[in-house]
Amino acid sequence: MKPFIGALALAFVATTASAQVAGHLPENSPYRDLEASQEISFFGGRYSAGKDALGVAPRGGPMYGLRYEVHVGGPAFLMVRLAHVNSERFPIDPTKSGAAAQLGSRNVSLNLFDANLVVSLTGQKSFHHIMPVINLGAGIANCSCTVAPDPYSFGTPFAFSFGGGLRYVPGGRFQLRADWGDYLYQLKYPDAYFLTPTNGTAAAGTGQAKSFWKNNRALTLGASLLFFR
Repeated sequence: MKPFIGALALAFVATTASAQVAGHLPENSPYRDLEASQEISFFGGRYSAGKDALGVAPRGGPMYGLRYEVHVGGPAFLMVRLAHVNSERFPIDPTKSGAAAQLGSRNVSLNLFDANLVVSLTGQKSFHHIMPVINLGAGIANCSCTVAPDPYSFGTPFAFSFGGGLRYVPGGRFQLRADWGDYLYQLKYPDAYFLTPTNGTAAAGTGQAKSFWKNNRALTLGASLLFFR
C-alpha cells in the first residue's frame, strides 16, 4: 500500500509541476494587462470630406484634436472626442449662372464632437504591446460656413461616427495610437439653388436631392497620457 501511495504522490507532484510550466510565464507572456483606466490623447491627421454634387460644402483638410477615454468594464471603454478641421469651401451666388456665380475659395473652420463606445479586440490586455480597437458612436458637426451672397448654411447636423485603430502600449504613462474614422452627416442645399436666375440656369440641376447623407473619413496619429490605475 505504501509504495502505491508514494507513486501516487509522485504523480501528483509531476502533474502539478507540468501545469505550472504549461503556457507562458507571466513575464514571458505576449499579453500585458492595462496599467491605467483612463487616457487623454492629442491627435492630428487628415480629414477627407466626401464630395457633394455642387461642391459648396466644407472640404477636407488638416485635422487635430483631443480625445478622452475611460475604461467602463471588460473590453469596453467610453470615449469622447473633439476635433477641428482647417477646411475650405467654394460658395456660389445662385442669382447668377456660369463663371459669374463662382465666388472663389474661402477658408472655414469645421468642428466635430462625438461620444463613442470603444471595444478592445484583445480585452483588457495588449498583445505584444498592440491593442486593436473598434468604435461606434454619435455626435454633432458644426461649421460657420456662411459666405454672402451664398445662402448655403452648414448648420449643426447630427453625425454618426465609427472606425477603428491600433494602440501601442509599451508600458508606463505614455502610448501611441493610429486611428481611422468615418463621420456620417447630412447636407442640405437651400431652395435658392433650385431657382432659375434671369437668363441663366439653376445652380442645382433637375433631379438633384435637396438633402443627402455623406461619408467623411479621417486618418490620425496620436500620443496619449495614461493615468489612474
